[in-house]
Amino acid sequence: MNVRKAVITVASPSQRHLPFQTLIDADGERKAVLQVIVEEALRANMDEIALVIPPGEQEAFGKVSGGHLDRITFIEQRDSRGYGHALHLAKDFCAGEPFLHLVGDHLWVSSEGGQSCAQRLVKAASEHECSISTVKETREHLLPDFGAVGGRCVAGFQDLYEVEAVLEKPTPTVAEQELSVPGIRAGYYLCFFGMHVLTPRVLDLLGELLEDPDARPTLSEALAKLADREKYLAMVMQDHRYDVGEKYGLLTAQLAISLNGRDREEVLTRVAGLLASRRLGA
Repeated sequence: MNVRKAVITVASPSQRHLPFQTLIDADGERKAVLQVIVEEALRANMDEIALVIPPGEQEAFGKVSGGHLDRITFIEQRDSRGYGHALHLAKDFCAGEPFLHLVGDHLWVSSEGGQSCAQRLVKAASEHECSISTVKETREHLLPDFGAVGGRCVAGFQDLYEVEAVLEKPTPTVAEQELSVPGIRAGYYLCFFGMHVLTPRVLDLLGELLEDPDARPTLSEALAKLADREKYLAMVMQDHRYDVGEKYGLLTAQLAISLNGRDREEVLTRVAGLLASRRLGA
């Protein structure tokens, strides 16, 4: 399976400001959050990227895309019908091809220096020739923040699961009943990591859900249907995801990226100095 297109959704009104925030990347360069996400896709060898944005914002988003406009197609979400609708708007752009999907409010830090998270995901999807969602073992008290999957381990692989069920932001009680995963620690579930490689069937399923003019389907609803219709895997990541929309999310992401980058020693020195000054001043 050849994956050469990416779709990044950044159209949510409640998250409109997030892509414009800036930080210092692992190479010590100041970049907007959107540029970091775009470059995550480019490192995974994407030829084309679609940005699903709010209406009338193309110029603003173009300015923070990091000079990659030759690779970017802008798609405006004029009707506020939610995340699933935003992703479905990229159907013509994808033109029947599989695609990498990244959410626009997460940043990722790889625990494997050689490859980025998106690179490893695309490689796995190409090898297994199916949709794969990245997931992470997540404590049950965080379930209200994520979609989650249940399934069984693929024979011969410790990090791949055949998905049997998908729920959006389940309660711990429902998750315990419907999202059991053999081998996962008690009190933990496989929650979405913010990136997927998806086949065109997902967009067809979202289209079916959107036939109801009042519907606001989630991606999880479409993925639940996908699991019943074709091979669909979840890939457990040992890496880290950071939601820049949550309280101190950008600060946490900045520290994680810096501690994984070339300025690690400088950042450690500054953090140690800050903590020492607080203790002395107490």
